[in-house]
Amino acid sequence: MANLKAWPASERPREKFAEMGVHALSDAELLAILLGTGIKGKDVVTYARELLQYYEGIGGLMAAPAADLLTQPGLGPARVMQLQVVMEISRRYLAWQLRRDDGFTQPAMVRDYLTSQLRHQEREVFVILLLDSQHRLLKYVELFHGTINAAPVYPREIVKLVMQHNAAAVILAHNHPSGVAEPSQADQRVTERLKKALAMIDVALLDHFVIGSGAPVSFAERGLL
Repeated sequence: MANLKAWPASERPREKFAEMGVHALSDAELLAILLGTGIKGKDVVTYARELLQYYEGIGGLMAAPAADLLTQPGLGPARVMQLQVVMEISRRYLAWQLRRDDGFTQPAMVRDYLTSQLRHQEREVFVILLLDSQHRLLKYVELFHGTINAAPVYPREIVKLVMQHNAAAVILAHNHPSGVAEPSQADQRVTERLKKALAMIDVALLDHFVIGSGAPVSFAERGLL
């Protein structure tokens, strides 16, 4: 059925939104509202479902590179720009929440923020979250960019940055473009070196997250710090 108007009102995304609120909508219905229209032979909800299936969910779709999105039927430059704007708004909203007084009382929020920043990266990226004495976010910095397999990590550069911003604590993170979030022995050695370097200037290393295609891995939760 290509004409959404023929659907019962309770099944049309906009009408469902108006009657039940945004939280009642599925991922496909939310995406359908954003897209506005389907493509030839497919209503917008069916089209949205197929996109989500192809990208294995809303996270995969939003993190996909623009060049990849543009290969999909019906996703021209304007629609891809819309998706990228939504993703960037989400990142900035999470960053704003983390800068609030209670931001780091919600570890899941930190995971979500780091995942939104790193999961879409095609190369390995090493980042640092600089925190104040109340563990509020001062600054997010992408420090090093590596090949698909590794990123060089220099303790002196991290110490310099921490002192420059007068940070009291830090959280480290990097991505595994291969998709496997399991920390390697090299990851553990680097983390131990950085922990010792930061301890010399009385700065706490709170955690190190590895971001892959599944759930992020926390060094602190693993007992690796």
